[in-house]
Amino acid sequence: MKIILTNDDGFGAPGLNTLEDCFQDSAQIVIVAPAEPQSGIAHKVTTRSAIRVNRMGPNRYSVDGTPADCSRIALKQIAPEAGWLIAGINPGANLGSDVYNSGTVAAAREAAILGFRSISISQYIAKHHQINWDITGYHAAAVLKMLMEQDIAPFSFWNVNLPHPLDGHSDIPTKFCKLDINPHKYDFKITENGYIYEGSIHERPRRPGTDVAVCFDEGKVSITQIAMGAAN
Repeated sequence: MKIILTNDDGFGAPGLNTLEDCFQDSAQIVIVAPAEPQSGIAHKVTTRSAIRVNRMGPNRYSVDGTPADCSRIALKQIAPEAGWLIAGINPGANLGSDVYNSGTVAAAREAAILGFRSISISQYIAKHHQINWDITGYHAAAVLKMLMEQDIAPFSFWNVNLPHPLDGHSDIPTKFCKLDINPHKYDFKITENGYIYEGSIHERPRRPGTDVAVCFDEGKVSITQIAMGAAN
């Protein structure tokens, strides 16, 4: 099987390298990722200017564009025969309302819009902790293998978030759940240079049983199937 990998953190980011390691010799990997970090850029696409694509090696492409641009170019031009597109692994959660501003999620959403199977995967980072990419990769590989064996509705994609901290190589339970609709708890500080966002992802409001609570409070891998509006 041919699998396209992309992200919003840029070509060569540790999460993308870890994602590639998840498949080792089990699939033919094609990397099509932004040349520069594009975190938080949401579903922006480039339609009024040329998008430069640089071949960095066999089946490895750096794109001067957004994550959604990467999905479009990968699936329309570079590898339209691919079976899956997977975006990540994002360093930081993409839960609830995050799915609307995340470049990682946008890459998977664009693939779903085009009728391809796709997954966005992120690693929540607990307060005062850092990511151990080896451990993250171990758990991500297991979750991805399980999801790629599942049926998924047309024009839908999986959004996955790993809890944190992860306990070595012990099994972490998974839970299929809905998106939390609560907005972040945030405000702005007024400075002489303008308004500065102030908020903490860790204390965000959440509803029990939805993806934020599953990842943060239950310590489980949250898995949400997100459908395009036209498919509902």
